[in-house]
Amino acid sequence: MVELFGQPTSESKLNWADIVSSQHCPYLDRKCLKNRKSEPEISIGTCTMKYGEGDVIICPFRLLERRQIFLDCMHLLTLHEPGNELHVVSEVEIPGGNVGYFLVSVSNGKVMDFVGIELQTLDTTGTVWPERQRFLHEKGIPVKQADIDSRKPFGMNWKMTAKTILVQLHHKLTTFEHLNKHLVLVIQDHLMAYMRREFSFDHVKDAKLGDSMHFHSYGLNPASLRLQLASRHSTDVVGMELCLGLQSEAKVDLEIILTKLQSKISEKTLLKI
Repeated sequence: MVELFGQPTSESKLNWADIVSSQHCPYLDRKCLKNRKSEPEISIGTCTMKYGEGDVIICPFRLLERRQIFLDCMHLLTLHEPGNELHVVSEVEIPGGNVGYFLVSVSNGKVMDFVGIELQTLDTTGTVWPERQRFLHEKGIPVKQADIDSRKPFGMNWKMTAKTILVQLHHKLTTFEHLNKHLVLVIQDHLMAYMRREFSFDHVKDAKLGDSMHFHSYGLNPASLRLQLASRHSTDVVGMELCLGLQSEAKVDLEIILTKLQSKISEKTLLKI
C-alpha cells in the first residue's frame, strides 16, 4: 500500500490512528466515499497501491490533487476570456451517460464555454482490505486477526477498465464533437501505456486543439508522490471508432447542456486556487 486516506504510508511520523478514525479524504475535503460493502460505515481509504514495479492509483478522486487537472484543461476553453470566472461542475447528464466534471467559463453569471472531463483509475479484482489491515496492524492499531491472516489476493483489471471507459467515451464524444466542444479523459500514465499497447492507438498522436477527444495522463513523482502531467494525446470520433469499431448516434442541442450547466454553477462550484 502506497497511500491511505491521501497520506503516504512511508511517512512514519503520522498519527495513523487519528487518520483512520477521521476517514477524511483530502481531495474531496469530506469523508472518503470508498466504503466496505459489508460495513458501509467504514471507509476503506486506499488511494494508491504498489503493483508490479509501479505505484498504481485505484481511486479517481486521487486525481483531484491541487485541482491541477482542471487548470491543465484551460487551453481547451477556446471561448474563455480574461476576467471570466472558472467553475467546476460535477455529474452532468448528456446523451450517452453522465460526465464526471465540466470546467466552465462564466461571464456575468452566463456560461460562455465548457470542457467535459472524465476521471478513470484502475479497477481492482479481489480485495485490498487485508493489505490495509496488515499495514494498520504494523502501526499498532488493533484489527481483526482474520484480516491479518487473510491471503485473499488483489489484482488490477486492466482490460475491463480500459475497454469500459473507451466505450463510454465514444458514446459521449459524438455529442461533444457535434457541439464543437472538447472531452478530456484524465488517467494515470500506467493505464495510458496499457491502452496504447493493447488497443489500436497508433493514430492517437500528440494533442491538437482541433481534436474533440483529449487524453491527459499523469504520473506520480516517486519521491514526493506529487501528481505530474506526463503526456497529452488527442483524436476525434473517427479515431475512437478506429479504436473500438463502434457507432453512436448521441446528439444534443447546445442550449440543453448550457441550461444544465447554468443551473448548477454557484459559489460552491467556483474554482479556487
